[in-house]
Amino acid sequence: MLILVVDDEKQLIELIKPVLEAERYDVVTASNGVEALEILRTQKIQLVLLDVMMPGMDGFQLCHEIRLQSDIPIIMLTARGEEEERVHGLRLGADDYIVKPFGLEELLARIQAVLRRFGHSNQKNVLSFENLMIHVDSRTVTVDGERLSLSKKEFDLLLFLCEHPSHVFSREHLHEILWDKDGSPSTLRTVDTHVKTLRVKLKSAKHMISTVWGVGYKFQS
Repeated sequence: MLILVVDDEKQLIELIKPVLEAERYDVVTASNGVEALEILRTQKIQLVLLDVMMPGMDGFQLCHEIRLQSDIPIIMLTARGEEEERVHGLRLGADDYIVKPFGLEELLARIQAVLRRFGHSNQKNVLSFENLMIHVDSRTVTVDGERLSLSKKEFDLLLFLCEHPSHVFSREHLHEILWDKDGSPSTLRTVDTHVKTLRVKLKSAKHMISTVWGVGYKFQS
């Protein structure tokens, strides 16, 4: 799944790119409309993240040019959230609109939603590891065929870790991704507590969530 990020703000690209790559998307970048059109001509892009405010050819003009030759999904990024501007972008052919500053979880959710509408997705419906099976759509988990009773956060934590096998995440990162974004009052100890209870519930599969001392946690089957 190849995503093109078009933005003249280097800092924003440096923020977005590793997050998308952690979700198993391949990413190419362009700092202006000319570069973006050349990439679209030479590579098979599945989705475009397009900044509105760029020097030379702005995002609206680029969106128009893309729509003359392709129906590829386009999500526009803007620092201005006026209704008139959003409507203008959507009428030009954009599929979604995100106002800066935005949360990375919101960005990922919107990308996944747009890709689903176009029949593309990086997510699998069922993830299987040894005796552990995770049914993403129904949010159910079984170990040795026995269905587990997990809380929402326990399931979210398990799914996030197993979608990034062998990647070590700090407590701070997990807390930010799974708790901070929904405004839940919590501390870093919340992460430790959920890991502990999740391991107990996983029974014979508890070894798959391992502690990397001094760093954080990882999933490894």
